[in-house]
Amino acid sequence: MAFELIFSDQADADMENLKNDKSLEKRLKAVNKALGHLEVNPRHPGLNTHEFTSLTKQYGIKIYEAYAENNTPAAYRIFWHYGHGKKFITIIAVTAHP
Repeated sequence: MAFELIFSDQADADMENLKNDKSLEKRLKAVNKALGHLEVNPRHPGLNTHEFTSLTKQYGIKIYEAYAENNTPAAYRIFWHYGHGKKFITIIAVTAHP
């Protein structure tokens, strides 16, 4: 089952920052690859998708974290939730892991 990705304003801004910063070109490529996997299969093994419980508690809906990078300092993560029907995933943020 393929999903349609919807980007929040924050996620749009995060992607624009990645696109506009030439030093983050490699990270942008990793994020785009991860978004492609997320679109096709949110449980793709490379994404290491799991519920992000602190945000789930804060917002009252299940928020998930997917890895765009792994074993990298400040590796990028994608935060998302299912939304707007069964065929949609809302990307909340695309950010470096603290």
